[in-house]
Amino acid sequence: MSNAKVRVRFAPSPTGPLHMGGVRTALYNYLFAKQQGGDFILRIEDTDQTRFVPGAEEYIIESLKWCGITPDEGQGFGGNYGPYRQSERKAMYRQYAEQLVADGHAYYAFDSAEDLDRVRQMAKDAGSPNWQYNHITRNSMKNSLTLSQNEVEKKLEAGEPYVVRIKLNRNEEVKFEDIVRGWVSVNTNNMDDKVLFKSDGMPTYHLANIVDDHLMKISHVIRGEEWLPSAPLHVLLYRYLGWEATMPQFAHLPLLLKPDGNGKLNKRDGDRLGFPVFPIEWHNQENGEVFSGYRENGYFPDAFINMLAFLGWNPGTAQELFSLDELVAAFSLKKVNKAGARYDHDKTRWFNQQYLRHKSDAELGTLLQAEASEQGVEVSLEKAQAIAALMKERAYFIKDLWEDSQFFFSAPQVYDDKTLKKKWNQEARTHVAELQKRFEAISDFNTENIEEAFKAYLSENELGFGKVGPGFRLAVTGMGMGPSMFEICAILGKEETLSRLNQALEQLP
Repeated sequence: MSNAKVRVRFAPSPTGPLHMGGVRTALYNYLFAKQQGGDFILRIEDTDQTRFVPGAEEYIIESLKWCGITPDEGQGFGGNYGPYRQSERKAMYRQYAEQLVADGHAYYAFDSAEDLDRVRQMAKDAGSPNWQYNHITRNSMKNSLTLSQNEVEKKLEAGEPYVVRIKLNRNEEVKFEDIVRGWVSVNTNNMDDKVLFKSDGMPTYHLANIVDDHLMKISHVIRGEEWLPSAPLHVLLYRYLGWEATMPQFAHLPLLLKPDGNGKLNKRDGDRLGFPVFPIEWHNQENGEVFSGYRENGYFPDAFINMLAFLGWNPGTAQELFSLDELVAAFSLKKVNKAGARYDHDKTRWFNQQYLRHKSDAELGTLLQAEASEQGVEVSLEKAQAIAALMKERAYFIKDLWEDSQFFFSAPQVYDDKTLKKKWNQEARTHVAELQKRFEAISDFNTENIEEAFKAYLSENELGFGKVGPGFRLAVTGMGMGPSMFEICAILGKEETLSRLNQALEQLP
């Protein structure tokens, strides 16, 4: 499909919240589509109604929107190739299942669940625990290959339950080129006759996704490694349906691994190990279960996306911080790794820290003001901006800015014990009392004038900063360390600074 317009799809099932591995699949699809001037489509694959979870579809859409990887078309976004929810496309699949049967590439199977359980148990008892419905065993089962045409027609007319299974040839090599993994070859002797369609009119994933990808003119299928074993079957379906010439190119992405690299990162790892594995918080409407999300944990969506991009892809340069537009420009499926990508929570925090530092003081001030308001504290935007500018180098999250800035909002109730014992004495009291007098005399109480008055006191008395600074900081903030005291005092203002110096002189021993 090299000459066709690039069209890719992200096709999750609404069986629960969208895992960060799923978000990465959506991201890589989005980046590839945007770079190629193509379309990014959201399709909801809900053919398995027994696993449907209420609220999951809405969660998927909200997650993608929060991440900023908005589909060009699809469920909830419109488009010319809908419906984009597979259950609403149900009527169109039967004709393709029947075409495969008519062309000798599939067959009706009437075996009941009990029949299949019995055969599996017999095989297990005989020492073959991995029984499959395949080119050998199908000849002893109840299907249109072993029954007469008359018997088959009677069963169909009587409405007897059936499934349509693909009919795989024996000992055939199925080859295709994967953009990430190179050439893949699988022998049909190692495959089974998968179910494609059920008598209730619902297709299985295998048939539905092939038909939908064809009808939606999908040019590239970019999906997780877990679908690699199904790819040979999908290649055969394109061939059997006569669509091989327009078959999309495949790219199977590496797994996301646990932090120790031992196994696939799953939905319960995050809260167990202390980090989210979902983009936004998930509330299960059926059992009340709650899983934490990156959004609610204070991560910026662009930091989350930047981190995800690097789980399996590398630009080949030293650059680590990329805007979404920069990711689009740099992304290449050829640079996606085959090996699994180990999740690193410390690195994820680092990404958020970098994005926080790169935000303007105005934006950080607005975010800090909103956080303070949520905590019941009202602060002017001007003051919030000044605090954010001073404190941002130490913060990973906006909540850190808030927590680390408490001394700006209230005078010390307690004082750092270590500094109190080591640095607060009669000499420190003398210095603080003298600073109080000098600060009182400053008419324009700004950073420069506060610093000038402080340094003049040191110079006149031939004192080093270490003799005066710790006691000064303790008196004003109650802390032993922190950012520039001159800037802190300027933000607090003259009245509050003098009040705190006086409080320390009155309350501290």
